[in-house]
Amino acid sequence: MPNSLCDEKFTLEALDSPQNGYDSPQKESHPANIRKNHIAANSEAHVVGREANVLVIYTGGTIGMVRNKAGALEPIPNRFVSELRKYPNLHDTEYAAKKFSNANARTPLVLPLVSKELRRIIYSVHEYEPLLDSSNMTFQDWLQIVDDIWQFYQCFDGFVILHGTDTLAYTSSALSFMLENLGKTVIVTGSQIPIFETRTDGRDNFTSALIIAGNYTIPEVCVLFGAKLIRGNRATKMNTSSLDAFESPNCPPIAKIGINVEVDYRSIFRPCNDLKFSAHTNLNENVALLRLFPSISTAAIKAALQPPIEGVVLQTFGSGNIPSIRKDLMQELKLAAERGVIIVNCTQCNVGSVAGIYQTGAILSEIGILPGFDMTPEAALTKLAYVLGKETWSLDMKKQMMQSNLRGELTLSKPAEMQEEDLIEAVARSLRLSTPRELDQLGATLYPAMVNTAVVAQDTNKIKNLQSYGADLSAVDYDQRTALHVACSEGSLEVVKFLILNGVPVHARDRQDRTPLMEAISIDHHEIIKFLVRCGAHITGSSRGIGEQLCAAAARGFTNRLQSYKLAGVDLSQIDPSGRTALHLAALHGHVNTVIFLLENSVDASVQDLLGLTPIDYAKKGSYPEVVELIEKHLALDP
Repeated sequence: MPNSLCDEKFTLEALDSPQNGYDSPQKESHPANIRKNHIAANSEAHVVGREANVLVIYTGGTIGMVRNKAGALEPIPNRFVSELRKYPNLHDTEYAAKKFSNANARTPLVLPLVSKELRRIIYSVHEYEPLLDSSNMTFQDWLQIVDDIWQFYQCFDGFVILHGTDTLAYTSSALSFMLENLGKTVIVTGSQIPIFETRTDGRDNFTSALIIAGNYTIPEVCVLFGAKLIRGNRATKMNTSSLDAFESPNCPPIAKIGINVEVDYRSIFRPCNDLKFSAHTNLNENVALLRLFPSISTAAIKAALQPPIEGVVLQTFGSGNIPSIRKDLMQELKLAAERGVIIVNCTQCNVGSVAGIYQTGAILSEIGILPGFDMTPEAALTKLAYVLGKETWSLDMKKQMMQSNLRGELTLSKPAEMQEEDLIEAVARSLRLSTPRELDQLGATLYPAMVNTAVVAQDTNKIKNLQSYGADLSAVDYDQRTALHVACSEGSLEVVKFLILNGVPVHARDRQDRTPLMEAISIDHHEIIKFLVRCGAHITGSSRGIGEQLCAAAARGFTNRLQSYKLAGVDLSQIDPSGRTALHLAALHGHVNTVIFLLENSVDASVQDLLGLTPIDYAKKGSYPEVVELIEKHLALDP
């Protein structure tokens, strides 16, 4: 969603500056122009309904190919967006005309409204140059994607990455590790047939990805393919010809796309800490995959483990077994491990885990080789590159992290058993409910209400007990509010911290598009605001809408509210739809303390509204000579 931080003039100037490496004129798909077009369009946009803003990063692949003059499919630069605008099921021209005053080929696209979804999707496309076949993807391309998400993180609600299918699982796995403390939905998708063909899987994959990225808070890197959403570091391509090409062999889907989108919120892997989103951009490229086969030569093993290699994913037989009678092979692995090469043992089987239940597998642990559990080869390799890139970590720490579940990429053990007397089942029996669907609906109704009641009571012990019974603390109530919304509106910093440390997302929006940060602002709880911002929360909404809120606070002399907005990262100079700043309204109503506060916070006292009136003019019309004098002195000192 557009953010006040993305609307500041210095942001655009910095992006246009030659010293930042951007030449002029720039292509429409350049990050600077994507940002400029997005900001310009939204600054002039009319609020038509509930909306979400999604950035589409188009890297290449089959999904965007079009037919050339000879009738052959190929990726043609700068054709993707223009073609999207021609399809009414991908772009709603009527809605775009209502929303954007000057709708043109550069304004964002609009997905038609989807039944039962709360928000309409407004999306912008950032096209890479050149477009890449996924087989040509490198570590540097992953870094570029991460950098783009980092640049646009506060401007959009979610992200969709269009990618070729051949190495899509490597990219989604790498991104899952590189995007640290992710709080928004990132979906990687593609297709087996181009989106503009008559018969295609591309349209369903693309539109479903947009809908989920804009309407659901799933703080993971995911892969959407063939009517299911799976964890990015659990995905692997299983079929070259099926439209359902990707599977998650050892982990159920996060969501299934049928008539409705059914999200399994309990399965979401959430960052349970109070750290802000960050991007790790140092990958170690000295990693390799080594797949064993019967009678593999010692020379092949030795060559694969030689410097500069620092990490190897060893793909072994069955549940992690090797030919243990091969002393030569064992010796080479042992020597490499002693040199500090991190070797991770993963099974060659698609389903299952390295168990070490046989002597032929257990012997690997004895020589320093780490178990890879049920990681896919793609996840294990990219995780190695990520962990080895952490230069401040010791070798022991890196080994520990390789065996830890960082992003849901591996299963360490079975989940804890539910308490014997399940709360929902007890209530269901009294109501004579028995089907799985009825039990799910009952849980979705009761648990959020009970958790929210405990939040209001500021009873963290009760919240913990409900969690042990199976309550998802991130679940929403009938009004799409999370427990964090309630905790922020109640002003309980302790409960806010508890919920965030248990994975409740800071970016969730309720039915009225209010975030937990907005709830904290509404009661001017400055400590909660500062804590949420430290955790990555930021203001959402158009700059004009935020300006309107600032003006409303200034008109009432609510200096404390303006301080709340400032702590939330808002530029207090933003204007409302009439071109007025908060200073205009404070001056009009004679709120001296508010005027002083705004002047001290660099609100421009010379700004003219749409009628050409300045704050001094407003003060004169309100008959407040002391305010006129105050502003005139300020202008004299700081012309």
